Amino acid sequence: MTIRFGTDGWRAVISETFTFANVRLVAQAIADYVLDDAAGEAEVVIGFDTRFLSDRYATEVARVLAGNGVVAHLTRADAPSPAISYAVVHKKATAGVMITASHNAPRYNGIKLKAAFGGAALPEQAERIESYLTQNQERARWPSVMDYEMALDQDLIRRFDPAWAYYEHLGQLIDMDVISSSELRVVADAMYGSGRKCIADMLARTRCRTYEIRGEMNPGFGGIHPEPVARYLSALGAAIQAHHADLGLATDGDGDRIGAMDARGEFVDPHHIFALALRYLVEERGWTGTVVKSISTTRMVDRLAAGYDLPVVETPVGFNHIANCMLNDDVLIGGEESGGLSIRGHIPEGDGVLMGLLLLEIMAFADTGLEALVADLHDMVGPAYYARRDIPLRTRVAKAEMVERLLNDAPGSLAGEAVADVDSLDGVKYLLADESWLLIRPSGTEPVLRVYAEGRDPTMVDTLLAHGERVAS
Repeated sequence: MTIRFGTDGWRAVISETFTFANVRLVAQAIADYVLDDAAGEAEVVIGFDTRFLSDRYATEVARVLAGNGVVAHLTRADAPSPAISYAVVHKKATAGVMITASHNAPRYNGIKLKAAFGGAALPEQAERIESYLTQNQERARWPSVMDYEMALDQDLIRRFDPAWAYYEHLGQLIDMDVISSSELRVVADAMYGSGRKCIADMLARTRCRTYEIRGEMNPGFGGIHPEPVARYLSALGAAIQAHHADLGLATDGDGDRIGAMDARGEFVDPHHIFALALRYLVEERGWTGTVVKSISTTRMVDRLAAGYDLPVVETPVGFNHIANCMLNDDVLIGGEESGGLSIRGHIPEGDGVLMGLLLLEIMAFADTGLEALVADLHDMVGPAYYARRDIPLRTRVAKAEMVERLLNDAPGSLAGEAVADVDSLDGVKYLLADESWLLIRPSGTEPVLRVYAEGRDPTMVDTLLAHGERVAS
């Protein structure tokens, strides 16, 4: 049995590969890594989302860590990934473990690894854990597991609530007074994920009126993927209309991604949230610094940064690449098309709760609706239309072979525009003369091939996507 860590940890189907036995094997490898890496007493923060058996899997990880003499700070209830990541830093822990499959379908679960700096484990750290896992299996070395009650008695498992330290930190990054002055009506859609209650809790002491939907425990996520994209947010649109709300905010299964809807129920994707946040942080807060974006993110960000004379760094998909830049450069903001975004002063981790609150601050400061802000952004650096299609895969795609084929067969033009550049940073991206683009790449978290496109109008986006699907098949 081979366990491999992808873009953000290990994910697998529950009861097929993601079993208690395999979770314990991975936990032992994490314990070995932590003990080898810790300067003093080894401590690990452990959290979990709302998925089927996530709390039980988290307890098993804690029992294995305790069996190896590692202190396990285990949350009392489900919590969003960013809160767990912040707790790693707040407690000065050696590492963190989050039991979640994020936005994946309900049949999946997973393990996200967090480094001491509060972001996703770096590729070399994940490789070390894989190495320990392989060595343990070759030597038939089984996990050391301690009884739960005994671990509590010996203070090796410590239950805690990460919420309030996390909320206090968010309050230092967001101007809650500005938000309060607006008296906005907000619908928070937790999508049944572990971001539930967070936005409502943060707004409880403001004059905003908050309505939370899909915040109850539902491990099957109502039969949808807990991903804040338009096709899964019809409930949010209906709630906005029912409550005459000014804005809807949706977070994914573990709260590290954001999506939004305006007062009309129109979806506002993370590309626009990223661009609006960049503009606000520069023009109103006076921030400068490097802008970091994944290869699948809108060119509106590039055009804004050029106007502000700010450098832009483009990375492969995966927030760990953005986190690496945030650790080694003066990064103003970093983000991905999927909704993982972070700003200076925060942990190097995507945070849907933080960005939802920042979007509220932007609206409150401007004293206008989200639809007007988006229209103004389009006048400034748009228009920009975007879509993504996922092609299910029956067999694993050989990424190197696919890239070579797409590079060799690169067209001279697409949708009537010349292909100005071809980029193979992550998959293959065709950049057109008018700054429209098409990207084709295998997912690092799911058995799908992703085809992304951005264009000056919806028809162009459809044409680019059709080409991408055709050549990728």
